[in-house]
Amino acid sequence: MKLAIFSDIHGNLPCLESAIKDLKSKGIDAYFFLGDVVNYGPWSNECVEFIDTLENSQKIMGNHEEYFINKKCNVKNQLVKNFYKFCIKDFKRFDLIKKYKNKINFENIIFTHTIGKKYIYEDTAISLKKNTVIGHSHSQYFRKEKKFWILNPGSLGQNRKAINKMQYAILNTKNTKVQLITKKYNPSALINKMKKLKYPKDCLEYYLKKIR
Repeated sequence: MKLAIFSDIHGNLPCLESAIKDLKSKGIDAYFFLGDVVNYGPWSNECVEFIDTLENSQKIMGNHEEYFINKKCNVKNQLVKNFYKFCIKDFKRFDLIKKYKNKINFENIIFTHTIGKKYIYEDTAISLKKNTVIGHSHSQYFRKEKKFWILNPGSLGQNRKAINKMQYAILNTKNTKVQLITKKYNPSALINKMKKLKYPKDCLEYYLKKIR
């Protein structure tokens, strides 16, 4: 099967719509969303609703969905707290994100948001028990680890190095062929919407500083 894999959309609807449009002609059999659909960007409700309309789509619970459901964001980073406080006040689709799963085992591959609630990067030492697909670290890579491999599609909506880049992956489960996709996009709609909604100054500046 050919799977389209996304993670860390973070309320960035233009990126989500653009990626799905690009994939329509690529013979995708199923869509896997690895969590953190919500928070940061201005379209958390819309992103959750959009992916819910896709046929053959699987959704994983991310830490930001957990923050929203629990109505609590117990992190040390004040910027993350500021984003959370601003975004959750207008969020309504709790009914949908409560259905997200913590882990999915599909064709002998584990799909989950991350491992042990840690940020797993390309050079992070880990021990795998199965082929694994994760998100969370906003870092795109595919690597083999002894008997198994691990895939991270990167962040679709909030690239930590360049906010005007979106990342996702295509995995063919028959031959383990992986396409790591990175594309530039114009973030003006995202920035303008944040300005219109009057995001906190530090939140807006975080995005503006990451336009490359």
